[in-house]
Amino acid sequence: MHTITWFEIPCGDIERAARFYEAMTARPLKREIFFGQPHAIFPKSGDDRVTGTLIANQVRPSLDGTVPYLNAAGELDAWLTRAAQAGGKVLVPRTSIGPMGWIAQIQDSEGNRVGLHQVA
Repeated sequence: MHTITWFEIPCGDIERAARFYEAMTARPLKREIFFGQPHAIFPKSGDDRVTGTLIANQVRPSLDGTVPYLNAAGELDAWLTRAAQAGGKVLVPRTSIGPMGWIAQIQDSEGNRVGLHQVA
């Protein structure tokens, strides 16, 4: 059982944010409206029940607070390159965390701090 089942990354402009994440991950996000709020949902695969969304709501994007980590699935360097090309900023470059792999952190198009993880 996963401790985390869902995450929300706030954004001021959901289409701009969706384009950023689609460019960085090289995967499409699914646009939906839930409870009147626009969402762009990250894809999941297989029986993985953990996913999340970009959401345009009252929460302001921030570099402070909780940092969600996205699974870069063996493509951490490519994600960092594409994030920078899409207008993001690398805050923490590829960093070894020993046998658990590598991490990095970016600032997305909206001003959020988001972590990236690649398993060793």
